Amino acid sequence: MTRYPTNNRPVRRGKVSAGLLMYRVSEGQLEVFLARPGGPWFPHRQQDIWTVPKGEVESGEELLGAAVREFHEEVGLQAQGPFISLGSIRQRGGKTVHAWAFEGDWDPSTPLQTSMVEVEWPAGTGRWSTWPEIDEVAFFTLKEARSHMKLAQQSFLDRLQEHLLSKPDSRPDPAMGALQPDPESPTEPEPPKEFAG
Repeated sequence: MTRYPTNNRPVRRGKVSAGLLMYRVSEGQLEVFLARPGGPWFPHRQQDIWTVPKGEVESGEELLGAAVREFHEEVGLQAQGPFISLGSIRQRGGKTVHAWAFEGDWDPSTPLQTSMVEVEWPAGTGRWSTWPEIDEVAFFTLKEARSHMKLAQQSFLDRLQEHLLSKPDSRPDPAMGALQPDPESPTEPEPPKEFAG
């Protein structure tokens, strides 16, 4: 179990994290799976806080391997590739986040399984309590995701959409980020498939 230091936040500057952005296509609409961090800091905050399930890369660990491990630890799901590389971004505070996307699904009736962390709260009191690392997960359309997701991570949405829309049998709906059949395509569209990134 992770124990946060007495300043109540893990040291982030210069750290490297890796995570997975699960997606699905439902009725032509692209949706992404995000997680809301647990803990006592922002119990009611919804905007600029949801995140790609991710975590810090351990010494000697491969980035993709760390992403798969952290996804399982944070949301209790075992990711199945192939995976699409979404590159990396740099968050406020200096943390670099590497991400991959994969197609998958989640049943909202399934209880969330996540790791637990110990936090000194309130700060400096010496009182420690246990909190879930993630307290909520959900699928969002791209429009919804942009209103909830950490600003620095929203580039991952753009990169995923760009990859999926590069397929010749789909075109974008600018308003909602949907995937729709190309009217000139002679074949019926299929849900996009990943390639090894």
